[in-house]
Amino acid sequence: MLAGEPYDCTDSGLLARWHEAKRLQSLYNAAPTTDLPRLSELLDLLLGSRGENVWIAAPFFVDYGENIHLGRNVEINMNCVFLDCNRITIGDYSGIGPGVHIYTVFHPTEPAERLSENSPLWRSQTAPVVIGRNVWIGGRSVILPGVTIGDGTTVGAGSVVTRSLPEGVVAAGNPCRILRKL
Repeated sequence: MLAGEPYDCTDSGLLARWHEAKRLQSLYNAAPTTDLPRLSELLDLLLGSRGENVWIAAPFFVDYGENIHLGRNVEINMNCVFLDCNRITIGDYSGIGPGVHIYTVFHPTEPAERLSENSPLWRSQTAPVVIGRNVWIGGRSVILPGVTIGDGTTVGAGSVVTRSLPEGVVAAGNPCRILRKL
């Protein structure tokens, strides 16, 4: 899965990890926002790694959680969905707006290639997503598999980022395009 090769979503080991992530995300999403020690404990169990001063507003949704790596001073607003079937890395001082979706998983475009005789789950592949340092992703944006967003870049709200963006730009739209250099 992490190598980007086709994989079986119904593998018993993967399903066990997926179910554990769902249990932890439910506990996190139900925890009182004032219980900072409990929230911190749950994030330590759910995420692959995180720096100091990370804030994730509930609700927050993941596939595995363990493939998410956050730098320090990262803020993630509510209703974000991180499909972390591969690594999602977010650099220091970055902000993720409400309702942002980050996808590392994709499926073949040919129907016969994505379907399985023995499972309702489609065949899948993955590619990592890397978000640099001091990046702002506006609310309701979607980041697709394999995308890298360079340091200091701002992505406007509602954008669909289909290709990597260099450092130090403002970009927006569907598909997301560079509007200007900073």
